[in-house]
Amino acid sequence: MKYEQLAKDIIENVGGAENVNSVVHCITRLRFKLKDESKANTEVLNNMEGVVTTRKSGGQYQVVIGNHVPDVYKAVVSEGGFQAAQPVDAEGGEEKGSLFNRFIDMISGIFTPILSVLVAAGMTKGFTALFVAIGWLDIEGGTYQILNAIGDGLFYFLPILLGYTAMKKFGGTPFLGSVIAMALVYPALEGIPGANEPLYTLFAGTMFESPVYIEFLGIPVILMTYSMSVIPIIVAAFFAAKLERSLTKIIPDVIKTFVVPMLTMLIITPLTFIVVGPIATWASQLLGQATIWVYDLSPVIAGAFLGGLWLVFVMFGLHWGLVPIAINNFAVGGIDPILALIFVHSFALAAAILAIWIKTKNEKTKSLSAPALISALFGVTEPGMYGITLPLKRPFIFTLISSAIGGVLLGIFGTKGYVMAGLGVFQVPSFIHPEEGLNGAFFGAIIALVVGSVLAFVLTYFFGGINKNEDTGAGSTQPVAVKGAQNGKDQVIGSPFNGTVKKLADIDDTAFASGALGQGVAIEPAEGKVVSPVSGTISVLFPTNHAIGITSDDGAEILIHVGMDTVQLDGKHFTAHTEQGSHVEKGQLLIEFDGQAIKEAGYPLTTPVVVTNQDQFEISTINEQEVKAQDILIELKVK
Repeated sequence: MKYEQLAKDIIENVGGAENVNSVVHCITRLRFKLKDESKANTEVLNNMEGVVTTRKSGGQYQVVIGNHVPDVYKAVVSEGGFQAAQPVDAEGGEEKGSLFNRFIDMISGIFTPILSVLVAAGMTKGFTALFVAIGWLDIEGGTYQILNAIGDGLFYFLPILLGYTAMKKFGGTPFLGSVIAMALVYPALEGIPGANEPLYTLFAGTMFESPVYIEFLGIPVILMTYSMSVIPIIVAAFFAAKLERSLTKIIPDVIKTFVVPMLTMLIITPLTFIVVGPIATWASQLLGQATIWVYDLSPVIAGAFLGGLWLVFVMFGLHWGLVPIAINNFAVGGIDPILALIFVHSFALAAAILAIWIKTKNEKTKSLSAPALISALFGVTEPGMYGITLPLKRPFIFTLISSAIGGVLLGIFGTKGYVMAGLGVFQVPSFIHPEEGLNGAFFGAIIALVVGSVLAFVLTYFFGGINKNEDTGAGSTQPVAVKGAQNGKDQVIGSPFNGTVKKLADIDDTAFASGALGQGVAIEPAEGKVVSPVSGTISVLFPTNHAIGITSDDGAEILIHVGMDTVQLDGKHFTAHTEQGSHVEKGQLLIEFDGQAIKEAGYPLTTPVVVTNQDQFEISTINEQEVKAQDILIELKVK
């Protein structure tokens, strides 16, 4: 990790991890809440390479870093084992937004490190199925067996990879998460239900009837299939990381290296089997019973329910409660409506990915979209769901909506499956009636496919927010890469609002006053509107809307920070009129703020306007005077 040593040095000199109540970051600095500020070695920190300065304000111990603060923050969280905050606030870093958004951010963050191999495996799995379908491969042959192992192996052992990435995200030891996951997918345990008679059955005669094949210390263990699952290992990793940190504090150093991981595994792994297994199993059974009840009530409602939520069921592993019902339907009556109602979901996902592929400006997203699209068409949805649509949120929601509408149409047309088939394009032949052939129900499935796909494409393309904060995820403060930023030209920077110019050195913030964060001026604003001082791209917009970074079309990187310590207002009194990644014209309204309310809250409105890539320019600023918005404020000449 690039900033690993810097992070270690910072933690050590703020009094160690045990002295930290919380740490968050704003646009330029780490903001620690320390148990005892007297333990912080301010002199060492001030002289540390990579640290601009330190500052104490508002009950926070601030370590000023500059433009690289998001990367340093990640390293500090990782090295200190702290709970990671997402977009930070002034009260301790709890991520804002709905529970749904926070859940999606967590899931997508855990999957990000494995996206490339996930997509590659999905492509391999999809093409292998295609080659079998068109007769190029025999499922009994060795070529198929090896290709299937390559494509399917990652998905089967997915919990092992997720154990690593989840533990890393939650601040635990990554390999410990993988070892816990290995126990969950241990083949011998998965084979027990088919090998012996159950010891006894819990809740016999109810929908929660569960055979028990093994016990742990006399406690019944209800086994489920953890291979290809997602949520169980993430839950296990979350609690494992917390337990590991607690044990680290109390276990003596001389035995800590092996005793902490041993105790963590011995406690968390059995608890996962004993608690997560039953919950997931019963939830799956309940879902299966509920689906049959809803279908008997109305195929249309069942179509909306199953079609709209199938991807969510897959995410939680609940779909395993429906697959046995479908298999039984085929075995008993040769016909099944359950899996037929989910037919549209993979095509809706593929259409949403296609819209993203066409519209995205993010090269990484574009490169991942093509193989994820192909995988989705072949019924392998994980790469597109976890890697493309889920992180962007809206496309994922639009996929669910479109799949639900497709499910409604399938219910209206009475579409059913007559053979057990794969998903995606491989499911189409299953709708051919054995006697009637291509009947109305079959064409109804095609209509549902077209409607769901077109709807998903249109909604995602026009309303998916595809390029909104896409480079770093919604709400991120990581700067957007802007072409030309390293090739500056002579240019002038206008004033972002009416006000009075003062010297940067005279303001009450040593980080800005020293010029370490950039050369420029400060302004006492006379009105509550910030306009763009140049034509360029919004490279940073902090979630609290109090600070904004702009990269001009000619390569200057400009930071406007409204007020002093106004991050602690947590966005109150600020309204943004642009978004990160947007191109703006000079004079365009960027932010509005209530200056009077901010002053009454006790925060100065003095606003630094600085050029952060000052090493590329000779910078001239105007003297202290009154200015109007767009008046020349700073002149730049390329060195």
